[in-house]
Amino acid sequence: MTRKKVWIPAALVAGAWAAAHARGQDEGSIVGWGGQVVVPQSALSDLVAIAAGSTSLGLKNDGSIMAWGGSVLVPLSPPPPPNTGFVAIAAGDFHYLGLMSDGTIIAWGLDASGQASVPAPKTGFVAIAAGLQHSLGLKADGSIVKWGQDCALDCQPMPPPNTGFTAIAAGGNHNLGLKADGSIVAWGLNTWGQCNVPLPNAGFVAVAAGGSHSLGLKADGSIVGWGLNHLGQCTPPAPNMGFIAVEGGSEHSLGLKADGSILAWGASYAGQSDVPSPNTSFVAVSGGRHHSLGLKADGTLVAWGSNESAECNVPSPNSSFVALGGGDHHGLGLRADGSIAAWGMGGQWPSGPQSYGQSVVPAQNTGFAAVAAGAAHTLGLKTDGSVVAWGAGGPGQSGPLHYGQSVVPTVNSGFVAIAAGGYHSLGLKADGSIVAWGCGDPAINQSQCDVPEPNSGFVAIAAGAVHSLGVKADGSIVAWGANHTGQLNVPEPNRGFVAVAAGIAHSLGLKADGSIVGWGAAGQAGVPAPNTSFVAVAAGSYHSLGLKADGSIVAWGENTWGQCNVPLPNAGFVAVAAGPYHSLGLKGFSGVTRFRRGDCNDDGEVDISDAVCILNWLFLGGPAPGCIAVTNTNGDAGADISDAVYVLSHFILGGPTPVVPFPDCGPGTLPRDEGSCETPPKDCMQ
Repeated sequence: MTRKKVWIPAALVAGAWAAAHARGQDEGSIVGWGGQVVVPQSALSDLVAIAAGSTSLGLKNDGSIMAWGGSVLVPLSPPPPPNTGFVAIAAGDFHYLGLMSDGTIIAWGLDASGQASVPAPKTGFVAIAAGLQHSLGLKADGSIVKWGQDCALDCQPMPPPNTGFTAIAAGGNHNLGLKADGSIVAWGLNTWGQCNVPLPNAGFVAVAAGGSHSLGLKADGSIVGWGLNHLGQCTPPAPNMGFIAVEGGSEHSLGLKADGSILAWGASYAGQSDVPSPNTSFVAVSGGRHHSLGLKADGTLVAWGSNESAECNVPSPNSSFVALGGGDHHGLGLRADGSIAAWGMGGQWPSGPQSYGQSVVPAQNTGFAAVAAGAAHTLGLKTDGSVVAWGAGGPGQSGPLHYGQSVVPTVNSGFVAIAAGGYHSLGLKADGSIVAWGCGDPAINQSQCDVPEPNSGFVAIAAGAVHSLGVKADGSIVAWGANHTGQLNVPEPNRGFVAVAAGIAHSLGLKADGSIVGWGAAGQAGVPAPNTSFVAVAAGSYHSLGLKADGSIVAWGENTWGQCNVPLPNAGFVAVAAGPYHSLGLKGFSGVTRFRRGDCNDDGEVDISDAVCILNWLFLGGPAPGCIAVTNTNGDAGADISDAVYVLSHFILGGPTPVVPFPDCGPGTLPRDEGSCETPPKDCMQ
């Protein structure tokens, strides 16, 4: 096996070549499912309504709902089938509401307090609102129905009469109802005065409720705020005029102006009040826990603020990606320009026990060729062969999860591949040796860092939770580390492997014949039939992914979070990655042009017309091929008439076939020049 050069992006090594000529509007986009949902850019178009809670919802013009976000701790629940006929949406704290065109409400997600259990009769509704652990529905007769728990103690009841309401809003633990006469009724928890509507209580045309604050839009276009105001969320910026809509987030507020711009005020520690430019052409706005959504007039979405739960989706734009990685609570995407996009925990601000800065890409975010995500740390491989590491286990860090996995070895050069495990890291050197670091806590098993001798001849690596795998140039696998479920016991015959993947308690090996071998924990190691035509593998904690040559993904193992439910259309994928409870797939990216040996006319196929193309170019003054290297069909030192003869002999006379017939070679963009398939020249590469 020829060891790949550093210029090859990790996703290509992981299978991007499998769909080299894929085309479509989602090329280069990342799709995620399971515990954390990521949707392609095309899914965030043709929207007619938006809703931001702990995660995000978008209502499409065909009546279906798009949902994205979620976390390992609280995964996103997709809309129940059939996902059609919706006219309004609302998002709470991991529970969701959809209003159907027939006036019924569909609720899903967390239901510990009954917030997703709509009381009967579930008909006659015209509006919906979702709070922290409760929900509201407005009936056509002007009455309000509440279910779930808005507050347990010191809860103000809804004052009678329950009639004449035209709009509703649900806050963290309080509620607002707008009457037809322009007055507001407030009830629920009133710790911060969020239920004390300021006088004069008249002339209101819209209401919004935040975590512990309330907002009312007046007919004159001004906004009134009351309740908790420690971050200024109740104080609209001057001039307080010209507003046509208002929304409340957990600790921030949003106002939509008549000119299509959005004003935001209050908390901005996660950027939730920093409206992106151009701040124009908005027609709707929504505030979530720590993020915001804006809907443009053309039906496209803009999201900003915290992305700890992927509630803002992959950092915009979700395009031009060539590689991806999934950690416990964060995700990574490598762009074609060599920069890294990161999302999930450990981002803009500390949030929870798993935030270690693993989503904060260091400055000088350029020149990367590969990425890898561990439990709470991140690795990036530079084109110069050096490794950059960040997140848990950095220099000087100590305590839980800090085991030195982000302390890069002193001799930081010559690396050609990287792998990030639970709390350890691996780097493959150009000389075929493996360097391991991390495992710095003597109280835990450290054998996953003890590379067996002879430490040479390796061509691929993988890191699991507490074990490691390496593929040798002869196609055999070496395994070391913990072996509590047999994840080190490579089945015989131990040969013919080209790639490996490692989970918590299982291992996967991809054979050159396109089959996958699994060992260790049974469920995730048992490959579904037909076990053929695979080109890449990935392992989550307890599930597995296999990428087929046709661009489809096969998933098996634990499916508690939906991590094995590959979204439709299951086609056009070129790479896969798996976190503990979620999965990621990369759609084909035409911006990284791949050339195929023999494809002189660059039509994606190798046939007799390519021999004609070569002859026409060599002897009749015809156009040169997009990349001269593709004409070297017989793999010799140059491009000449023998290459045309080789193609004709193969297709007409049954002549010799390469070991990999006319393989896809390197990534590149026009113009392209002399070179070979194994080592494309600089001008043939992105």
